[in-house]
Amino acid sequence: MKAFTVSAVVFTVLVAGVAAAQQPPVQQTPAKPLAAPAAQSAVKPAAAPAPEAKFPEGARFAFLNIQRIAAESAEGKASSTRLEQLRAKKATDLNDKNKQVESLQAKQKSSVMSDDARLQVQRDIDKLQVEIQRTTQDAQQELQDMQNELQLEFQRKIAPIIQQVATERSIQMLFSQGDSGLVWADAGLDLTAEVIRRFDTVAAASKAPVAPAPIKK
Repeated sequence: MKAFTVSAVVFTVLVAGVAAAQQPPVQQTPAKPLAAPAAQSAVKPAAAPAPEAKFPEGARFAFLNIQRIAAESAEGKASSTRLEQLRAKKATDLNDKNKQVESLQAKQKSSVMSDDARLQVQRDIDKLQVEIQRTTQDAQQELQDMQNELQLEFQRKIAPIIQQVATERSIQMLFSQGDSGLVWADAGLDLTAEVIRRFDTVAAASKAPVAPAPIKK
């Protein structure tokens, strides 16, 4: 195969809105315990995963699930963790400022407070609310910037892996399952699992500690 181009290899990381983190958690009704199974119903062992379908011999077309690579690969999981940690930190900062506003609002309702003091508290509340608005905008921009950075880094790392697999298989055309309008294809044409394995192997090798060179006597 003379040429192979990986274009627009993009993964999607779902980022919960920062403002949504300020909402109280939804109370869930605890599930009722299941009835004990009959004595004759022994617990069956988990079924072994189905073996991967064999790549059709001589096939020159294949497809990938980019979203699955992002969700299941070590690099994709690490990126999602970094993004979630930043989102959680920004949400905590906003929650702290909101608590300050609530505290001042409660103080403002005090009947023993003078008009001047109440006016000063209102100024403090207004100032905090402006800070909250700016902090929210800054947090959203920072999250978007990190997401863009991680997407580009993911693309840079996964592109040579995809090209290597395609070259070895003599693939002439490789489709993205989520973007190609693919309705049906032989399961053996799905190279997603193979790309994930190689991607994880390369990532692990790059992070392995390098043994120090022996000291020459």
